[in-house]
Amino acid sequence: MILGHLFGLYTHPKQEWRTIDKEHEGFQSSLSHILLIALLPPTFAFISSVFIGWRIGVGEPIFLTQSSALGMSVAMYFALIAGVFALAYLTYWMSHTFGSTPTYTQALELAAYTATPLFMVSIAAIYPQVWFLMIAGLIGIAYSVYLLYTGVPILMHIPEERGFIYSSSIVTCGLVLLVSIIAGSVILWNLGLGPQFSH
Repeated sequence: MILGHLFGLYTHPKQEWRTIDKEHEGFQSSLSHILLIALLPPTFAFISSVFIGWRIGVGEPIFLTQSSALGMSVAMYFALIAGVFALAYLTYWMSHTFGSTPTYTQALELAAYTATPLFMVSIAAIYPQVWFLMIAGLIGIAYSVYLLYTGVPILMHIPEERGFIYSSSIVTCGLVLLVSIIAGSVILWNLGLGPQFSH
């Protein structure tokens, strides 16, 4: 299963990318990995917002109602999955510009593996302090970007110099996607679909 590569990506990423490139596991395996790993952020967000409470500053912790937290967690789950697929499509769409001819499945593999560290640091939500979550998030983003820069030349079969520019383009698209998701969330909140707090 695709999860078997995780340990290698954290201990010796370049060698593991080469193994992944040799063993392409197919669309179904990539999909199962995404569906499983995308469960982490909404699950930990639900637990922390309903049972632990978010602490902002020195005030009392803030809790969400179970129904509100569940709705937001489900929306987050599907947004994360859609984000990975969109990033994979953008990676695939840009590939010809950089002299690469991957299949969509290869692009999806790249997106799924590079998103994994970012999803996995969501365990930090068990300690819902804003400063702690920001540090954990930055670590997750940094390692995801590192995996992307090391994986693109190997999986896309292009020289490292061209891979650097290609990776930078993917990072830019990823940031645009993230801003789009945040903007969509704000619009939904303004339409009355925002969080409901428990007292």
